[in-house]
Amino acid sequence: MLAKRIIPCLDVKDGRTVKGINFEQLRDAGDPVELGKLYSDQGADELVFLDITATKEKRKTLATLADRVAHHLNIPFTIGGGIGSIADVDVLLNHGADKVSVNSSAVRNPELIDELAKEFGSQCIVVAIDAREVDQEWIVHVAGGTIPTDKEMFDWALEAQERGAGEILFTSMNHDGTKNGFALGPLKKMCAILSIPVIASGGAGSIDHFYEVFDYAKADAGLAASIFHFQEIGIPELKENLKSRGINVR
Repeated sequence: MLAKRIIPCLDVKDGRTVKGINFEQLRDAGDPVELGKLYSDQGADELVFLDITATKEKRKTLATLADRVAHHLNIPFTIGGGIGSIADVDVLLNHGADKVSVNSSAVRNPELIDELAKEFGSQCIVVAIDAREVDQEWIVHVAGGTIPTDKEMFDWALEAQERGAGEILFTSMNHDGTKNGFALGPLKKMCAILSIPVIASGGAGSIDHFYEVFDYAKADAGLAASIFHFQEIGIPELKENLKSRGINVR
């Protein structure tokens, strides 16, 4: 069995790390590269940097961020935000990113996943899914979670896998920033129906939440932001606790 991964996520806006609740009420959390270096030194397995307004504002994720991160860190990292073409991905990978995350552009043009997987390999392609539960159905949202679509989350995750996604990053908008725990039920279902790794995001607030998402939901990785940014849980402490409870972490 592959070891479970702990992944700090850094939402970036105007060059700064920010964090909010339910995708709103953003507050500053520091320089993304400095934070990333801290997490790398503490034992994070990977990092995710998301330019959260790139798509909404019709901008491209800055390749300079990838360049800075690559020069200061020695663990794998993913960059996402505003990626919509082979050329976008090529620039980021050439500047040091290990993977890219696509979200809105893939929803609008699903063939993009096929193209990217064929060009760069599935191992580089993470399809991020922001979804909100509406009337007992999980609806995919785009543009930083601001626009609902007609896509149902589980159907879309399966399609993304079939088109060549290497991983799915599922963020529950209902749980994001609340620190009340991950969306365990939907995560368990997603992990059961997919054969590619699932990264759980949205709602982490305690060590127990990570234990639950690995033990019950069977997620491959747990991603969190504010609990790491504001030093509520240390990565070494988290990993030691999980190991003591039988979770195979790196």
